[in-house]
Amino acid sequence: MYNRFEKLFTPFKIGSMEVKNRIVMSPMGTNSANIDGRISVDEIDYFEERAKGGVGMIITGCMFLTKDLAQGSLEGVLEDNYVIPTLTELCEAVQRYGTKICAQISCGTGRNAFPNMFGDPPVSASAIPSQFNPDVLCHPLTVEEIKAIMDQFAAAAKKVQMAGFDAIEIHGHAGYLIDQFISPIWNKREDEYGGSLENRMRFAVEIVQSIRSAVGKDMPILFRISCDHRFNGGRTLEESEKMLKILEDAGVDALDIDAGSYESIDYIFPPTYLGDACMAYVCKAARKAVSVPLLNSGNHTPETAVKLIESGDADFAMFGRQLIADPHTPNKLLENRRQDVRPCIRCNQDCIGRIVDRLTKISCSVNPRACFEKRFIIEETKSPKNVVVIGGGPAGLEAARVAALKGHQVTLFEKHGILGGQLTSAATPSFKRPLRDLIKWYEVQLAKLRVKIELNTEIKKDDDPILEKADRIIVAVGAVPTNPPISGIDGSNVIGIIEAHLNKELVKGENIVIAGGGLSGCDSALELAMEGKKVTIIEMRQSVGPDVMFINAAALMPMLEKYGVRLLPGHKVLAFDTRGVKAQKTDGSEVFIEADTIITAFGVKRNNKLFEDISSKYHIKTRPVGDCETVGNVGTAVRSGFFAGLAIE
Repeated sequence: MYNRFEKLFTPFKIGSMEVKNRIVMSPMGTNSANIDGRISVDEIDYFEERAKGGVGMIITGCMFLTKDLAQGSLEGVLEDNYVIPTLTELCEAVQRYGTKICAQISCGTGRNAFPNMFGDPPVSASAIPSQFNPDVLCHPLTVEEIKAIMDQFAAAAKKVQMAGFDAIEIHGHAGYLIDQFISPIWNKREDEYGGSLENRMRFAVEIVQSIRSAVGKDMPILFRISCDHRFNGGRTLEESEKMLKILEDAGVDALDIDAGSYESIDYIFPPTYLGDACMAYVCKAARKAVSVPLLNSGNHTPETAVKLIESGDADFAMFGRQLIADPHTPNKLLENRRQDVRPCIRCNQDCIGRIVDRLTKISCSVNPRACFEKRFIIEETKSPKNVVVIGGGPAGLEAARVAALKGHQVTLFEKHGILGGQLTSAATPSFKRPLRDLIKWYEVQLAKLRVKIELNTEIKKDDDPILEKADRIIVAVGAVPTNPPISGIDGSNVIGIIEAHLNKELVKGENIVIAGGGLSGCDSALELAMEGKKVTIIEMRQSVGPDVMFINAAALMPMLEKYGVRLLPGHKVLAFDTRGVKAQKTDGSEVFIEADTIITAFGVKRNNKLFEDISSKYHIKTRPVGDCETVGNVGTAVRSGFFAGLAIE
């Protein structure tokens, strides 16, 4: 049978190392290492699962030279010899599947150190402001300190070679410390490490030379670099071409290239708004500049990965969060099972979001087993039960899937004619295609697992024949919109945001006002503005989108500006009428905003009445999940459903 992904499964060499296919796992920190610098057993299990899933090569998240340079990040530290045994265990766990493993080594984040992690002032090339706390000036490294770092690179490289890694990657990316030396916007030095291109590249070149002196000529060295910083004053693609050539001449065996910096942080963790293959554009120029193999990441799908390899502009397509979401993506593509690939929804909530917001290890919004591979094992039950799931949103779908995987007999009841719950409405914008893919993936999986699905069927508290026969009842009826008592809210020109998504014909006229500037209001505004509507967002809080994760907001807010969405924070809605909205500003003055259609996006509240009614009769066997239990996001809903399904023995 023809396999359109066949090109991804041809071998290719980096130096003397042959990689079995063209799929590489992008380097991503897990924040799961032990405090003494050793990587954790959880991280070994995490990478082993991705190797088992068929990826050609895994590049670890950056391991730091010393605890001081790590500045609080819970990644591996290569300072002491006692880290070698667990690194050896990692290498052999991955290599048993024929997957190569590459150790990414970093001398630190420099000015990009998170303020909740660093203690002393961050180090950098120059005395420049810290990225996240501009009041703190970085300590410029002295020449003596630079020489010490070179010795540390050599020592670290020797350790990972002894552990059994197949290759080493230097982290020169994203405005981290090495990038701060090679970029004139951050490097203000006047010694041999500053000024001319040759001088600014000296730090990076000496790192390559130090590693090469430690590991010999045969171990491949890769270099990760952003070719386009994407902010005013940052490095351009044209400037990077010269740097790539210098790195090649220094002995680098392959280049891991993309775009972005912490000033354009959405390109470091590209959300759904940036679309597919959002950084593939850097490859064509890089290919002209150098002859060594090129690796490229940035929201690749299986389809864009094939296109990239076929173009000849790069030799490896890199999957990052996609392999967190589905570690078995490569094997599924190899087996021509594209429909079984669980999509990454590019939400950033439970990967980088868990690290930044909660200071804990990564996981995944659609794959709660990520980084919990050996704790959350789905094992077949010895006593199948009759499980009833009420509600076909993400929590209900995941609960049904996991319960069915365990061997239970599952029936899912959904009162509407389609599955997806609130995902269905959230997924209507073109930039939210991954959500549509997720709904489709659930439909395919539940069909394969023979979950009985009853659409257009509303379960009520007195449906005792169904409820009595169930051994377990999972209530996943989601949330309902919050509608404050505002004059005119029942007007014919006022509609809820879910209706606006699902029934575009109800959004009449050209001037649209959205009352509520949370994530759903912003997404709806962008969707309508992209269709040519004139959109205004009214938000009572002092900023629009305060609940949008800052990385995602870095992409969303410029897009709202690009498409002309008018933002009115600090405006409290007083009344609606047929002509528009009356609002009050923070200074007490009143304004009127004209609108043909008003869309209410005041948020949601949990819909727990049915659970309470059923639980009053069947408490022991009834469990709420998703927004029905606690209003959250896709990730919290999926995790809630996962736990409920997994807990049924």
